[in-house]
Amino acid sequence: MKILFKHLLIMSLLFASIANAKDYNILDFGAKPNSNELNTLAIQSAINAAHNENNSRVIIPKGAFLTGSIILKSNVTLHLEKGAKLKGSTNVEDYSYLSNTTATFHWKSLILALSSDNIKITGKGEIDGNGSQLALNIDSLFYAGKLDSSLYQLKEKRPVAHSRPQLIQFVFCKNISIAGVTIKNSSSWTQTYDMCENLVIDNVKVVSVAYWNNDGIDIIDCKNVRITNTFVNASDDGICLKSYKRKGNIKAKCDSIYIGNCVVRSSASAIKLGTSSFGGFTNITIENIKVYDTYRSAIALESWETGILENILVQNITAINTGNALFIRLGKRDKYTSIQNGTLKNVTIRNVRASIPFIQPDYKYPLRGPALPFFHNVFPVSITGIPNAYVENVTLENITITYPGQGLESYAHAPIYRLSHIPENAGDYPEFSMFGELPAWGLYVRHVNGIIIRDLTLKIKDSDYRPAMVFDDVQDLLLESYRVKGDKKVKNVIIHPK
Repeated sequence: MKILFKHLLIMSLLFASIANAKDYNILDFGAKPNSNELNTLAIQSAINAAHNENNSRVIIPKGAFLTGSIILKSNVTLHLEKGAKLKGSTNVEDYSYLSNTTATFHWKSLILALSSDNIKITGKGEIDGNGSQLALNIDSLFYAGKLDSSLYQLKEKRPVAHSRPQLIQFVFCKNISIAGVTIKNSSSWTQTYDMCENLVIDNVKVVSVAYWNNDGIDIIDCKNVRITNTFVNASDDGICLKSYKRKGNIKAKCDSIYIGNCVVRSSASAIKLGTSSFGGFTNITIENIKVYDTYRSAIALESWETGILENILVQNITAINTGNALFIRLGKRDKYTSIQNGTLKNVTIRNVRASIPFIQPDYKYPLRGPALPFFHNVFPVSITGIPNAYVENVTLENITITYPGQGLESYAHAPIYRLSHIPENAGDYPEFSMFGELPAWGLYVRHVNGIIIRDLTLKIKDSDYRPAMVFDDVQDLLLESYRVKGDKKVKNVIIHPK
């Protein structure tokens, strides 16, 4: 009887909460669709009113509503009906920051939230940042003398990333749901969740190719995150986990993250852990992912700073027309100091099918990955540590990668007898192209302690002067079963030292 009474009490409280929930239509607060008039105040007034109720919704009805920054508050759902569009202003002065001194970046954003609980963005509508025009307007401010030179990249001739507003920035928030909406056209990163907990992103469409640095989704030092059934097309990293250096004694990392059943295209890497990696990444599962037309790596796992990267499962990946299938790198950001490097261990990657093109895979897109400043043949998968810090315990299982071949010595040359000339680049920005020409066309492994390879198939369409696989300074290697198909002119495996 006590248990039954308890359940009845919970249900009655739930129904009471639902009964008290209200919808607040922004039209009732003076919002005007399809006009050049800013609706920032009207939308914020509706959010403030809903915040005073329990689990109430702010309704964005059909129509385009121009707005600057709005702040989402606890227990509020921002619901965009089908045909509704939140359009970001193209005037940077209409955007604001979070008043938070512990965030790594004070970043202007269209939708902001700080220390909020139970917040949602739902519906079939769109959040459109007008990113290209907004970014170009900010660019013009520099030449008009209204943007500080520290916020401008003279070489690349564009404002730095964090001087351009993104679309969503949530910091120190809990119990977040982003579902159903389309998020597009940011002037910089698209959406950032920083030190948040219990985040669900489901059935979201992200199209962020309006300008440079258009990451699709950035998860920074968050715990308990699920990203599912989501499409991302980004001109920078598609789905990116980061871990920042924090002010004071705050210790943070990405932990318990699930990414599944997503489709990603990127002019950088499709799914990446890093580059920022101070606290690190633990207990990460990435599965059932389709990647296409991606300039860099389909999957990149990077520990470059002091953080740990461990207990990672990657499985059921299909990557078509991507510059590199897998990139695993343990480095050390400042090789000239005694600061301890991070760790990278306990990684399992299985059930991968990938095809690597001969030409740049994103050449048809308006914003493409930057051309490299040196000649090179096609890059292999690489798994590398540094001499005093080894990658540990990696398993590769049931993996098939198809390469184009056509590797010529006269175009770029890294012969086996010059293995020691391959640079360590311990402190360099981690990227699959960071070593220049590599001495293998399929798989290059260096400074690794414990690697198991089962059922690996490397296919090549044309000849290549390099062997399929090179293992350099690798301990506890178990090469259980592998096949090399298509190139009978070169050695299959080189293990150094023998």
